[in-house]
Amino acid sequence: MEVQVSLDFACCGCGQSVSVTVQCSGEGLSGGSRAVARVQVPCPCGCGTVNLLEFTPSGTVCGVLPYRMPWPLPQPSVN
Repeated sequence: MEVQVSLDFACCGCGQSVSVTVQCSGEGLSGGSRAVARVQVPCPCGCGTVNLLEFTPSGTVCGVLPYRMPWPLPQPSVN
């Protein structure tokens, strides 16, 4: 099963309106109304926020949270 979904939401960092289209596929789509997908969406406005967008295959946005990397990236050495 495969579905293309257009989603509109506000960025967690700057509040700017964001629109994305995602293509979903896989067995999880057959979960009916209980199926929820997640995708990481960087803010196109340049605020640096990566939004963790949760949505249903029908196109309903369930939640938007700031995405936190599991481990911080190491800083390069200056020496």
